[in-house]
Amino acid sequence: MRNNEPAEAEPAIDLTPMIDMVFILLIFFMVTASFVKDMKLELERPKASSAVTASSKAIRLFIDRNGDTYLDGEAVQLWTIQSKLRDLLSTSSTKVVLVVTDEGVPAGKLVEVVDQARLAGAESVGVATKKEAG
Repeated sequence: MRNNEPAEAEPAIDLTPMIDMVFILLIFFMVTASFVKDMKLELERPKASSAVTASSKAIRLFIDRNGDTYLDGEAVQLWTIQSKLRDLLSTSSTKVVLVVTDEGVPAGKLVEVVDQARLAGAESVGVATKKEAG
């Protein structure tokens, strides 16, 4: 007499659902991550004991030690800051501008840039310091 019972199949673990979940989590974290685009200027930021962390969604204006102003990675003249900022602020979810400046920039230049940012419609304008980490 022969035994007609089927041979037991070897149990196997299907990894497909786990791989699918890993890819879904990877896509989720890539979409929700916020990337701060910082210019590669050599700036010596001023120090402040009352500094707080800036929002990563703030629009950044850069002033280098020569007094040149940069917005979105390109050099801008003082009289064009207001119009270019107004365009950026109209599409931005937050109306915050952060001025990243060198410690040696004259206060008059900084005040002019902050004034142009406020005239463009910024609700809040801050100056980046060494403790700023946004």
